[in-house]
Amino acid sequence: MPGVGVRTAARLLTEVGRKPFASAAHLDNYAGIAPVTLRSGSSIRGKYSSRGVDKVLKRPLFHSAFAALRDPILRAFDAHKIQQGERQNRALIALAGRRCDVLFSVLRDATFYQHQTAPNV
Repeated sequence: MPGVGVRTAARLLTEVGRKPFASAAHLDNYAGIAPVTLRSGSSIRGKYSSRGVDKVLKRPLFHSAFAALRDPILRAFDAHKIQQGERQNRALIALAGRRCDVLFSVLRDATFYQHQTAPNV
């Protein structure tokens, strides 16, 4: 994947490789990429990043998403999120979430990553 070097790949594989995740959403929650909604009764107070997560996994996902912004396809995804009104940091977390989903599918199917040729935003 763009933005993932040898050290980052080793870190991701040691953290995720042997753990059974039912879906990509479970992996997103485990990594702390998925937003948590704070609710109490009928009041919803917004979404925030969970703090009780595996930071050893969240940090390399976030940094690899930042490094992947050099790729034009992933930069287009980031620009699209910013056009939707997301802040830069939130758009970067959304990109990390998308990359976490790709990581899940690559590990589940036991295949290699194939780079997209056209933007799919």
